[in-house]
Amino acid sequence: MQLESILTCPICGFQANETMPTDACQFFYVCKGCGEKLKPLPGDCCVFCSYGSVPCPPVQQDGKDACCTNEVSAPR
Repeated sequence: MQLESILTCPICGFQANETMPTDACQFFYVCKGCGEKLKPLPGDCCVFCSYGSVPCPPVQQDGKDACCTNEVSAPR
């Protein structure tokens, strides 16, 4: 299982290598390039599934139908 993912901002294109939480989904992420607050696209459980190079650990393990039960806000 990969725990690192490169998030790409759909607004400015900034890329950041981030470590994904293994015990919850990260619902929000603030872009380090432009400050835009990103949230998952419809049908995705977290920002990593929407904007990351690697989907979140639950989806890696159990497939796209896996659903996260907790939310984690963006680190400050």
